[in-house]
Amino acid sequence: MRVLIAWAGGSSSNLGVRVLGQASEDLLSRVWPDAEFEYMNYGARPPSVPWSARSLGKERITGRLGMMEWLSSFDVLWDTRSGDSFADIYGMDRHRTMSLIHEFAVEAGVWAIMAPQTIGPFTGREARFLARRNLKRSRLVFARDGASMQASARLGRPVDATVTDMVFGLRPPRETEGHDIVLNVSGLLWEPNCHVDHRVYRSAVLSIIDSLISAGRDITLLPHVLDSPAADNDVPVARALHEKYEGSLRLHIPDDLDDARAVIGSSQLLIGARMHACLNALSTGVPAVAMAYSRKFSPLLNALGWEHVVSLRDGADEIAGQVVSATSCSGLANQAQDVKHRGQDLLTAMLPLIERVAA
Repeated sequence: MRVLIAWAGGSSSNLGVRVLGQASEDLLSRVWPDAEFEYMNYGARPPSVPWSARSLGKERITGRLGMMEWLSSFDVLWDTRSGDSFADIYGMDRHRTMSLIHEFAVEAGVWAIMAPQTIGPFTGREARFLARRNLKRSRLVFARDGASMQASARLGRPVDATVTDMVFGLRPPRETEGHDIVLNVSGLLWEPNCHVDHRVYRSAVLSIIDSLISAGRDITLLPHVLDSPAADNDVPVARALHEKYEGSLRLHIPDDLDDARAVIGSSQLLIGARMHACLNALSTGVPAVAMAYSRKFSPLLNALGWEHVVSLRDGADEIAGQVVSATSCSGLANQAQDVKHRGQDLLTAMLPLIERVAA
């Protein structure tokens, strides 16, 4: 059994994408213990697969690079779409590329499975057409929240199961030095972006830090998208804040996913605008206050019974007040443990469906 895990992997600077890769392999190994896994992702492009839609179409006709032969060497395409890229919110170029590779894999005789992920939104006609085509050509479709389940149904392909994020399939992190509050500041949102007003986000983050310091809390800054040429990584803003507060904040730049999970798992609470930073916390039983910049946060977290989600559509003072207030809610630790176990149970429920397809 050869499995191509698409749009995830261990080489990405985004630790959320690394989560998807490792958790996917861990989960699928429970179904196919002897499977051989290969990864395909931005930054890890197979030589025979071009990235642009135009080049993909040309390769499908000419076969000069051997794309179809390479795809046909796999039994299963496990299509993660990086967790939240099965949508057009990140632009049509990305959506086209991912959708065409899915289509060509099916044409090559590969079983396509849409891994648990956010489905939608799709605002344009072409985006909906590509999504509908991929969904209907997939052997299995898993949503990770109720809104995604509904989006898939509206496109004419009901999901096979609504589960949760793949992070709950990861092994527990190693024990390390304890931390109080871990704060993940998003480099994506810190600069001008298409999601929220970056000035409001900046003001809210600074207010949160000031309030927590005044309350005597110890804060550790933790980037969740590591340093890279990409402008949206979290390291520059973490370093800038560490310098601005002149020793009042700790800074931990993780070496890898295991290191990040060890720090998160040893903390009392995490505050973050990267959803997988929040999910890494909850999957280890650590409470997380999520600063939500898109639709993907609330449906997924609410389905797990976790309601500590603050919208970044509000004003800076309101955002900061809600976040700081959430850090002192009673029963957070017990609630987070319940979420961890619920997430693990939901993922385990997928296994019989995958086994049935492979039979």
